[in-house]
Amino acid sequence: MTHSMPLRLAARAMLLGVGLFQVHATVASGQTPTGADTVFSVILVGGSVYDGSGVEPFVADVGILGDRIAAIGDLVGRRAAVRLNVTGLVVAPGFVDIHSHAVRDNADRSGLFRWPLAENYIQQGVTTAIGGPDGGSAYPIGELLARFDLIPSSINFGTFVGHGTVRRLVLGTAARAPTALELDRMRSLVDSAMQQGAFGLSTGLKYVPGAFAKTEEVVELAKVVSRYGGIHISHMRDEGLEIMASVEETIRIGEEAGVPTQITHHKVVGKDMWGASRKTLAAVDRARVRGVDVSIDQYPYAASSTGLSVLFPAWALEGTPQDLHHRLRNAETRRRILEAIVFNLEHDRGAGDPANVVVAYCEWDSTLNGKSLAQILREQQRPASLEQAAVLAVELQERGGFQGIFFAMSDEDVVRIMQHPMTMIASDGGIPEFGLGFPHPRNYGAFARVLGHYVRDESVLPLAEAIRKMTSLPASRIGLEDRGILRVGAYADVSVLDAQAVADPATFAQPHKYALGVRHVFVNGQAVLLESEVTGARPGRALRSR
Repeated sequence: MTHSMPLRLAARAMLLGVGLFQVHATVASGQTPTGADTVFSVILVGGSVYDGSGVEPFVADVGILGDRIAAIGDLVGRRAAVRLNVTGLVVAPGFVDIHSHAVRDNADRSGLFRWPLAENYIQQGVTTAIGGPDGGSAYPIGELLARFDLIPSSINFGTFVGHGTVRRLVLGTAARAPTALELDRMRSLVDSAMQQGAFGLSTGLKYVPGAFAKTEEVVELAKVVSRYGGIHISHMRDEGLEIMASVEETIRIGEEAGVPTQITHHKVVGKDMWGASRKTLAAVDRARVRGVDVSIDQYPYAASSTGLSVLFPAWALEGTPQDLHHRLRNAETRRRILEAIVFNLEHDRGAGDPANVVVAYCEWDSTLNGKSLAQILREQQRPASLEQAAVLAVELQERGGFQGIFFAMSDEDVVRIMQHPMTMIASDGGIPEFGLGFPHPRNYGAFARVLGHYVRDESVLPLAEAIRKMTSLPASRIGLEDRGILRVGAYADVSVLDAQAVADPATFAQPHKYALGVRHVFVNGQAVLLESEVTGARPGRALRSR
């Protein structure tokens, strides 16, 4: 490989933001001067260009100038600060993760604010993460984005506003409908978030307090989002036995509010419902035929990850943890809660076996990390039955609960959902502390898994289509018209990878392993990964919808 200066010197120049990587700043405003005397920041020489649109690749050079793509074509003889020979490699837009937990809230001291280099993301080729999913977000949105302006990371970041967050600000965790005045207050909060740059409204109707909202409440808030050209994205009310009703509810919200609507991390949970993706996808297709703008995102695994409380009935979680403790002290109420947990272990997230519920991370007892409910019961010399697992779940929740992994999905549904043309790839991951606990491997490998396992090894998707699902499809969904695509004038978010080597070594047993096969990653024209090594550059930007 040939360069006009050593890679480490180039990386240092990029990190410092001076010298050769500041030439021709006019590109930052969208201008792309490409005369014969133009000195490019970087020229990627001879790669197979997958532009993100889904069309077949073509061999070309890609010239980067400032923070933009300045030229695509034959750049032989043209000058550049750095020339990288990428012959035989894939040159693609940087991947856009539309469902990310990279930032939790305005008080967050973890995620991108603690690990701004986001190595688990950039090693996969991800250049943009969109947070605020599942109904939970920072608030105010403007405060979060201003903080990101001040403390940037290696990747770009934007966010949705969470319906659950808004509801909690107005109603707390009350299990009731808002009054007219309260609904007006919620509308105002959503309106402010959209003005401050939110990309839309996320709902988490499975979780408290979103679970207590009627569809009509969400429709009214989604109408606010519609005025700003945003979208509605939902962790649906149910992904198991009531999945069809939940899909129809998600469609109804979009249809009645006049807003694009998205089923996020679409999955089918529980053995009773395996195969139901045929019906859910058919419902999406029917809605689209009649003009409803419905889309899907998905992570490529047959296991989910969330808190232990997902096994509990929503009514038991109203109020504070102390309220739950009080309910559990009542014998009749405790019996009802246990019955509901047994039902969920059998028909929902447990898929009929306590061994399917595994502790990913327990803050108050690290010795539980990586163990299933069945294993913990056996160690305590208790029967590994559904009834005893429910009792154990209550005991653990009373002590603080844990983040769990739930093996309750089928590979066939994963593949079928992935192949739908309106499905985009997302991680539903964040930035875990390296080496801590047993987090879901999607944090490290979601995008690489699609490219390696599902595209190369299983031929589930053509490579060009998989890249479209990671780039232009999610970017255009939220109005990022100059990202997720390789074209002259677009932002220079670029990933260069070896299609034969890309892989996701992270597993459920050994999750803390970075993806393999991504060689170079550029964010806003600066290298954050060179020769698969992190440069230390932090050129990521706060992205706003307005």
